[in-house]
Amino acid sequence: MSAISEISLAVYSIPTEQPEADGTLSWDHTTMVLVQAGAEDKIGIGWTYGPGACALVVQDQLAPVVRGMNACDVPAAFMAMVRAVRNAGRPGLVGYAISAVETALWDLKARLLDLPLCGLLGQALPSAPVYGSGGFVNYSVQQVRDQVGQWVHEEGIPRVKIKIGGEDDINRVRQARSAIGPLADLYVDANGAYTVKQALRIAEVLEGSEVSWFEEPVSSDDLAGLRRVREATQIDVAAGEYGYDLFYFRQMSEVVDCLQIDVTRCGGILEWQRAASVAASRNLQVSSHCAPQLHLHAALATPNLRHMEWFHDHVRIESMFFDGFHAPNEGAVEPDLTRPGNGLELRVPDVEKYRVL
Repeated sequence: MSAISEISLAVYSIPTEQPEADGTLSWDHTTMVLVQAGAEDKIGIGWTYGPGACALVVQDQLAPVVRGMNACDVPAAFMAMVRAVRNAGRPGLVGYAISAVETALWDLKARLLDLPLCGLLGQALPSAPVYGSGGFVNYSVQQVRDQVGQWVHEEGIPRVKIKIGGEDDINRVRQARSAIGPLADLYVDANGAYTVKQALRIAEVLEGSEVSWFEEPVSSDDLAGLRRVREATQIDVAAGEYGYDLFYFRQMSEVVDCLQIDVTRCGGILEWQRAASVAASRNLQVSSHCAPQLHLHAALATPNLRHMEWFHDHVRIESMFFDGFHAPNEGAVEPDLTRPGNGLELRVPDVEKYRVL
């Protein structure tokens, strides 16, 4: 047995290139809580994008539970962590903390076995399609055009997403369509900014710009509202990025056309797989939310994957933080099967300047 000998953590705060905003939130930095799990002479890496308080949950409630457990028994470690936080409550930052530890443990197990993580999980797909994601509501129209145009025409990503729910939404959507041309897929994300009737009105206009994906047209807490929008439009309705257990995903899968899952929030890779199975039972595909480098191997092991989100902020951070960063080619990302685990190595000297804990 290879026992888990250590759970260590670090918190990083990375400024954005400029202030950013979506339909319901604005920010000027991103926080990464990174966990390293050790056994024998191997180290596994996992992380979440969430409040720095996640680190306290890892330190006080999760690390003591998993230390000494068999590093190969990741599902047992996951269940132990879920039991340990019963009174703290699993949703939100507690679930984020579990996700960071659990993903580090899967990476550790794959490295102990000298396997790429997708090989350990069982690879279903040779590559994972991605869509470019950004187009923040505080971007100028020209910035939106430049960003989506670069993804499509320079990087060969044939599907892109912009934020809506701010001012001048219709013009920004039309400008994005003009910039990418008629063949690329255009997605929008309202981040729950609209009421049901507002979402229904704008959906009619979005259809005219051949928008094919409408993410969180209303709050993801409003399941009845999501159902109403889904039934009224030809555009695919997507949500699920805040899901934290199977009960959430079961309900969400009843009201969307594509179920979003975030491995940094839902509890990790095991819960990703189970949520994907819930979606498959309804003949739905799944799409990963943000954190593309952490999602890649889990996505490749998912037969009903639609695509991964190539989110501007996280792509920038992960390309700075890790050797082994996987870039897309012709709109899809392939793994490096010669590298064990998730194939990533932390650039410790390069990222120390962002560390706050």
